[in-house]
Amino acid sequence: MPLQKLSALIDAICNFVICNDSSLRSQPIIFNPDFFVEKLRHEKPEVFTELVVSNITRLIDLPGAELAQLMGEEDPKLPGANSTASGFFRSLMSLKRKDKGVVFGSPLTEEGIAQVSQLIEYLHKNLRAEGLFRVPGNSIRQQILKDALNSGTDIDLDSGEFHSNDVATLLKMFLGELPEPLLTHKHFHAHLKIADLTLFDEKGNKTSTPDKERQIEALQLLFLILPAPNRSLLKLLLDLLYQTAKKQDKNKMSAHNLALMFAPHILWPRNVTANDLQENITKLNNGVTFMIKHSQKLFKAPAYIRECARLHYLGSRAHTSKDDLDLLTSPGSKELQPLKSQKRSRLDTCHQEETQQRTEEALKELFRHVHNMPDSAKKKKLIRQFNKHPTALTPGSDVPASPAPRRTRSRSFSGLIKRKVLGTPVILERRSRDATPEPERVSKENIHLLQKCGSPAHMSQAKLKSLEGRKEESCRRMRAHLLSKDSSSL
Repeated sequence: MPLQKLSALIDAICNFVICNDSSLRSQPIIFNPDFFVEKLRHEKPEVFTELVVSNITRLIDLPGAELAQLMGEEDPKLPGANSTASGFFRSLMSLKRKDKGVVFGSPLTEEGIAQVSQLIEYLHKNLRAEGLFRVPGNSIRQQILKDALNSGTDIDLDSGEFHSNDVATLLKMFLGELPEPLLTHKHFHAHLKIADLTLFDEKGNKTSTPDKERQIEALQLLFLILPAPNRSLLKLLLDLLYQTAKKQDKNKMSAHNLALMFAPHILWPRNVTANDLQENITKLNNGVTFMIKHSQKLFKAPAYIRECARLHYLGSRAHTSKDDLDLLTSPGSKELQPLKSQKRSRLDTCHQEETQQRTEEALKELFRHVHNMPDSAKKKKLIRQFNKHPTALTPGSDVPASPAPRRTRSRSFSGLIKRKVLGTPVILERRSRDATPEPERVSKENIHLLQKCGSPAHMSQAKLKSLEGRKEESCRRMRAHLLSKDSSSL
């Protein structure tokens, strides 16, 4: 029974350390790993942008003008901007976008995304249609559906009035009529550089094999600094295209085929033609293909960005990876250094005090129980464990203290007489002898010289010598007294 109670107490302590609130143990813990990333993005966008861009430039080489365009400090310089060969085509597209509705042709907003999400939701249920996004739908039904979306009315797409090809074509139309591509003009040059990231051979020379890990990391960072509406819609779109490509055995639309359909709408600059892009067309199409295939990884912040954002708010001194340490020591991240200990203590004081109080109470009860156990080898072992860690395990003064170590005693008759007459000084003398042995004889001249020098160590030796003489004299007197008492009794 005592062992069972002891085990129960230990389990209670362990359960408390793991979770203080018993009501939470039966519930799943939901935690967004990008919580502090999103918090930093919304509350301090300048700090967040500087953090992300500094890591983008670590992966890809952006000259001064392209970096300024990415930061929004300069207007993007796009291919074909000075060409007159396709002037009529660009003018036609500009006139087409002047007739702006609530959704189509307007800058991207959360309200517009809410309307277009109806199309995406419907297409998720109809991914098996052959030639989806490639076969055009009926233009009349598309115009009816477009007018309904612009008016902001809810549409029952499951009624059977519209075909999946109508909805797919209208979604491409919506993306094509945005004032700028979904991935924005500022990011155009960065996407071209990401497509050029390749592996290196053993000699350090570039190969033609794409470096997928670095490309994924660069896209993760680039997507973090997209405008919030663009990022939201891009996530919905790439997830739809990913699921569509998984059904390519039914719809005949692979990731590459889908990229050919959507690259002009989400990545190509507006008012340019294929002739303006020339050799970059293959890079752009392959880039969109890569996004579709790896879409499930691209909307997670890299681990070091999460850690930096967490450090910015909590100021924790937890160990970080090499990338984290390099980032934290970079000149551009001084504002993201850990906060001072005073701020950390304010965040955790209440929880630590409560934890310490409950743990001490449990340890006190455990300590009492051990002392109430019958004498046994198990009890002695437990007491030794407490004595090894007195500051961590021994409770307050209200708990019986562990027994003091026994004082060593001499079993000789002379030792008994010394204890009766002198008491504890004899023990001190013996200890001092063990620590600093004295010479056998100390002359008066040496004692006088030692006192004159004033060294603490030598002074103690002289005092002990004189004390020893007084003790021997006391012992002689005690023996004489006992002998006289014995003779009188006889």
